[in-house]
Amino acid sequence: MVNLSVYYEALSPSCATFIVQNLARIFDDDLITITNLRMVPWGNARVNKTDSTTICQNGRDECFLHKIQACAINVWNDVDKYYALIHCIEFLVIEGRHSDWQSCFNSLGLSEKTILECSNNGTGAKIQAFYGYETAHLDPPHMFLPWVVVNNKSLGKDYRNFTTYICNEYKGKVQPDACKLHPPDNVSQFDTEDGLRI
Repeated sequence: MVNLSVYYEALSPSCATFIVQNLARIFDDDLITITNLRMVPWGNARVNKTDSTTICQNGRDECFLHKIQACAINVWNDVDKYYALIHCIEFLVIEGRHSDWQSCFNSLGLSEKTILECSNNGTGAKIQAFYGYETAHLDPPHMFLPWVVVNNKSLGKDYRNFTTYICNEYKGKVQPDACKLHPPDNVSQFDTEDGLRI
């Protein structure tokens, strides 16, 4: 399995567009069969040192949606289920209707009860603290969002080409059809932020 981690913010237009238009390809092209997808909703949030509350770049609604998404990831532990919810919410973000997030549970036939309990009982805050710590300790640190990492290597500005990197990193005998479209070695190595190959 190839590890794919996506560090993002719930109300960032560039993150929403990536999640809805680009990341969905791992399901459409069956790359999910060789990919361990990790979604990390935190981005540029920070912890207020005086009262330990989370402050999100795009306000309280974003912090709330981070918690909802983090709880979905943790409670369901089923990538198909939690990605469907995140995809739906991020689609609403693109449309400027993020406040309709609860409609995603209804349209997907998912129960929101356990997710809301997680969000309200302190568990969501603990998950968020973990995501914050993880994001703060990225090496190299994220320079923008979304920040996409394949097998612990940042893709930098080439993040939209994540499928090529996944196929390049996959060492299994039988490759999914998507890798036949993106054969290995299309990318010689991972790019650094300044465009140099390493």
